[in-house]
Amino acid sequence: MEFRTHMHIALQEARAAGVRGEVPVGAVIAGPEGVIGKAGNRTRELNDPTAHAEILAIRAACAALGQERLTGYDLYVTLEPCPMCAAAISNARIARLYYGAADAKSGGVAHGPRIYSHAQCHHLPEVYDGIAAQAAETLLKEFFAARR
Repeated sequence: MEFRTHMHIALQEARAAGVRGEVPVGAVIAGPEGVIGKAGNRTRELNDPTAHAEILAIRAACAALGQERLTGYDLYVTLEPCPMCAAAISNARIARLYYGAADAKSGGVAHGPRIYSHAQCHHLPEVYDGIAAQAAETLLKEFFAARR
């Protein structure tokens, strides 16, 4: 099977989030049938601290499939997931996590609490980092530089 990334769609979602004044993070969930969920951050718009791109994409994909688990599906996200999102990815039983930029400050996968290293984490997705990392980092740096 040939690897096909959907990170370009996650980057589009991140750019759209930035235009809305949200931190530019985008996420996509895909499976054999293609993309089934995608979103960008909407925490400010929805006044919801849980409205991270990953959570919204998981909700959209579960609604599209009519089920609470995404066994066998892949998640592409432009930034290393925070601890909340890392736990949600595990609970959704996502098979593979592909992320772009590392997040030394707020990450929960390779940094911080490293959610998937705990015995209480019952499902461990395969994790691949650095996918389009430079593009994701540039979006974030430009977003925050414009606000300083």
